[in-house]
Amino acid sequence: MIELEGVPELVDPVMVAAFEGWNDAGDAASTAVAHLDREWKGEVFAALDAEDYYDFQVNRPTVFMEAGVRKITWPTTRLSVVRVGGEKPRDLVLVRGIEPSMRWRSFCNELLGFAHELGVELVVVLGALLGDTPHTRPVPISGTTSDPDLARRMDLEETKYEGPTGIVGVLQEACTHAGVPAVSLWAAVPHYVSQPPNPKATLALLNRLEDLIDVRIPLGELPEDARAWQVGVDQLAAEDSEVAEYVQSLEEARDTAELPEASGDAIAREFERYLRRHDGGGPPGAGGHATADGSDSTSYLRDNPSGRARPPKPPKPGTDDEESSED
Repeated sequence: MIELEGVPELVDPVMVAAFEGWNDAGDAASTAVAHLDREWKGEVFAALDAEDYYDFQVNRPTVFMEAGVRKITWPTTRLSVVRVGGEKPRDLVLVRGIEPSMRWRSFCNELLGFAHELGVELVVVLGALLGDTPHTRPVPISGTTSDPDLARRMDLEETKYEGPTGIVGVLQEACTHAGVPAVSLWAAVPHYVSQPPNPKATLALLNRLEDLIDVRIPLGELPEDARAWQVGVDQLAAEDSEVAEYVQSLEEARDTAELPEASGDAIAREFERYLRRHDGGGPPGAGGHATADGSDSTSYLRDNPSGRARPPKPPKPGTDDEESSED
């Protein structure tokens, strides 16, 4: 039985979740939830029992010293709550942890139990996958749901993905069966530079989340970190002519495929975000990962330039290999 003593009654609560591992290329999704927790000073109110869900030979505990005493931190999933003020107050229930090693259905049912007890109105699960996208262009964000009505109301895609899935897809489906509205937001991370962190992808996820739940998110140093990250990757790519040529081909394919995106709706969304951030209100601004086709992938840019593999040619716009989100 779930007991939530000490947790205040929440206002229009939304659950936002992210999990390290296969669903989290570049640590973009888990870093986004960590950012929300840090900026809004989240208070942890629950943690799932690590013994139930994790293989400690896969996700090992860590030892640390505190006041001269050795202690152990066990891999787990923690829930915290943050209170967002402003003209339209709203509370967020933040879920951050590691993709479980076992008993996924029980894991999801336990999270749904918290959502039910807290009166959560919407579950948003963040993820990041590796894709054929250039680091020099805006990060593609796919918003998907299994609910046709929700897709229409929130300008989302009704998911059509088939293939391997991770805990993000399983949790979203569990929400659907439980009658809880659920959305997945996926950031596409360049597969040739997948090492964490990726502040540009994290920033893109937070911007899309902000639009989705109508809450202004303080960004802190993320915009500057994203610019510095892109400059750093520019420099790395420039050191290898093959990689530089590959990035250019991705840019051309992306620009051709997304030319229709320069629409009135897209421009209006960006203008609305600009106005929100300049209206004077609110606060100032390892292993394989999921890919567009559900397979695992590794990075091409490495610390040692001589160790780079030759990148594949990007897909032509309009082919079946175009980037799609994994739900």
